[in-house]
Amino acid sequence: MEAFHGMKKNTPPLLPVPSQSRTCSGGLSIDPTMVSQGTKRKRDDESSDSNIEPPLTTDMIMENARQILKRVTKASDQIDKGRRKKATIGIFGKSGEGKSSLLSAILGKKDLFPSGCFGACTAVVTQVEANLNDSNYTAEIELFSQEEWEKELKDLFRTIKADSEDRNEDLFEIAVEKITALYGVDADQKTLEELKNDEKFAEIETFLSIGEKIISNSNLSEFTNDVASYIQHSESSSGDWYWPLVKSVTIKIPDCRELLEHIVLLDLPGTGDCNKIRDDLWKSKLRECSSVWIVSAINRAITDRDPWGILKHCIEELGPGGKCKSINFICTKTDEINTGAYIRSARLSRDQISEDKDQKKACILHRNDHAKTRVKEKFKNSEIKKICITDNQFQVFTVSSNAFFDHNLNLESSETEIPKLQDDLRNLNKSINRELTRDYVNKAKGVLSLIQSGQLDTDKKTIEMKINIRIKFEKNLMKSLIELDKYFDSIYNDLEQHLSKGVEESVQLCVASTKALIAPNKDGRGFHKILGALCKNYGCYWSKNWDVVLDLNKILAKHLQKCIDDDFCQIFPVTGKTGKSVQEQIDKFSIIQSDSAYPSSDILHYIHNFIKIEETKLKAALNRDIVDMKMDIYSSIKITILNQMASCYQQAAAVTGTGSMKIKQDLLISTVDNVKLDMFNKAKMEVLKRFNNLKLDIKSALEHELQEAIERSQSQTGKKTRMDVSREIEQLERLLDQLSD
Repeated sequence: MEAFHGMKKNTPPLLPVPSQSRTCSGGLSIDPTMVSQGTKRKRDDESSDSNIEPPLTTDMIMENARQILKRVTKASDQIDKGRRKKATIGIFGKSGEGKSSLLSAILGKKDLFPSGCFGACTAVVTQVEANLNDSNYTAEIELFSQEEWEKELKDLFRTIKADSEDRNEDLFEIAVEKITALYGVDADQKTLEELKNDEKFAEIETFLSIGEKIISNSNLSEFTNDVASYIQHSESSSGDWYWPLVKSVTIKIPDCRELLEHIVLLDLPGTGDCNKIRDDLWKSKLRECSSVWIVSAINRAITDRDPWGILKHCIEELGPGGKCKSINFICTKTDEINTGAYIRSARLSRDQISEDKDQKKACILHRNDHAKTRVKEKFKNSEIKKICITDNQFQVFTVSSNAFFDHNLNLESSETEIPKLQDDLRNLNKSINRELTRDYVNKAKGVLSLIQSGQLDTDKKTIEMKINIRIKFEKNLMKSLIELDKYFDSIYNDLEQHLSKGVEESVQLCVASTKALIAPNKDGRGFHKILGALCKNYGCYWSKNWDVVLDLNKILAKHLQKCIDDDFCQIFPVTGKTGKSVQEQIDKFSIIQSDSAYPSSDILHYIHNFIKIEETKLKAALNRDIVDMKMDIYSSIKITILNQMASCYQQAAAVTGTGSMKIKQDLLISTVDNVKLDMFNKAKMEVLKRFNNLKLDIKSALEHELQEAIERSQSQTGKKTRMDVSREIEQLERLLDQLSD
């Protein structure tokens, strides 16, 4: 392919868009000034190439490419459809840690999110995006269906009316909070039947029938008031707070395209909610995160168990089963400090804090440096490193949202570190924008290369060469597929071997692991309520404040997962190369191989151009799909175990009364013991089946898409109407050069 790059001619400036066009026999819209019978157009005077031109923005490059393509074909609109998903940044942090103020500061709009807006509800997933359509603030609110809410309501009342001996206080508080927030004070004292006769009940049923509610307003204050009841909870008033009916909320903010055009900020609340629909949604959203921000007030950054506990609990969703590339630990409220107390506790010397210095500022900066060091040390010694995150991919920020807006609070803007986070977002946004623009220009170049290859096949010899090229491509495709098959077979065998070891370990240790989790040496009076909640939620329990997290399915899956964690880091690395990754195998897959059978020629150059671009487009799509497939493969272990244990959980959850804890424990332990061999072998086979499906999907896509590309590379042969688009191709190459600068 490199041999043809030397054929590039002096590149002309961009052309104006012609006002008329007509359609050729192939369905392409053609500029009438470009129609010829295989002869190239005369070049305009190209002396303007010597003029110095200012660099183009990505938007200008995209529009120029679109206009170039529009001059010769209607494909300009069609190739927009391949735009990829936005990058998702997951944000952990409970209410009161400064998360709302942090997001307001990053987006440069004070009080954009009122204090307590994020993390105030136990379970509502909230994401923030840019509004690219108008200047309104918009909220898209996804609601439960009537059927889903009816089931949820029955579960809530079952929790409230449960005998106090069996009642878990966390779940009881959440149930009361939801019902009174929605139906009003004392609603939890009614029976479900009494509540159904209330006017409010009928009103809510009607409300749920809409499925999704949209709130849009150009006035920020009015918008905030309108959306409050769907994302916030007020303990001072009851009724008419609709957040219990909400699955998720998407808030779109105007005037922040530079930061969020291709990025979603996703608030992941510490859900103490035992609603499976919300839990599944929460985990599926978590797996989409390419970056995670942990938000904690600086005075609790080391000791606060919440953010570290949540993150530890979610390792498989972020690491082997997800696509997390980086973690930022963000210490907030750095301007809130008692100077005298800090000087004494930190034992600062006179040299460090002299009277002629701003002592408060000196204390803030000293504490910031100390916090960064301590947090990094804690990260190095934590299980979170299992996510395959390197030290370079873990950053600590010490921020003050208040000082960012108020310059009288001792700190310079840069010292608040809000600009650093803004730069991170801005650079990520730019990177994605350039990548998308490069994809578009390359696709446009592929379309025109295909047209140009048809312009050149004017004689029998050239047409024969084109046919021979097709035969060679097809042979190369079959050869490359065979090599890919060998790679997958080798990886499959490694996985099978390690999974078999995992099955052996799981069978040996599962009963002891189960006993350790569900029958610990603790006060049974308190634990039996936790056990009841665990059974009710199909093997998983987390307290409202995340200080207790129990997951029997995770415990049972851990030996199988541990045995393949190294494999997954090699086969599906989040970043970098391992020599064994699926992505590397796909990247090196090509039907264009060095071939001296044909002399260098324009037609071969344009066909290779077209095929190479089609390959690049297909590989990019496959590499994005692999992340989702990888998640399915890894999570299948835990899902298989949950499915095998589901009936046992249901049976155990139904046991109440005197001695119920012992009955629950015996039932769970005996079930694990009875089904262990079959359960773990099924989990092993499910992983292997899904990995084999991954192989089949990738091979099928490569074979069918590239075979179609080969056929399309021949499709211009014999057209009566031919076009010379070499000038437009050169213009697109020039745009690609600007993107590479």
